Amino acid sequence: MSGEPIERDFYQRDPEEQQAFLENTWCNDCQALDLGMVEPREYELNGRVYIEGQCATCGATVRTELADEDEDV
Repeated sequence: MSGEPIERDFYQRDPEEQQAFLENTWCNDCQALDLGMVEPREYELNGRVYIEGQCATCGATVRTELADEDEDV
């Protein structure tokens, strides 16, 4: 099932949490960890929450899926 993304406000998060999401990234283009993310956008799609932005090094799209704290991993 695919639907339209529901926009969320990334900047409503605690500043320390924001910083962690912006620093702890993986870029598929650079094949490198923790290069940073700029221009973050948070949204919900199909019941899952994502933070998406651009790699601070190469500008490629980077996306982080947030795990539901109630979900068994």
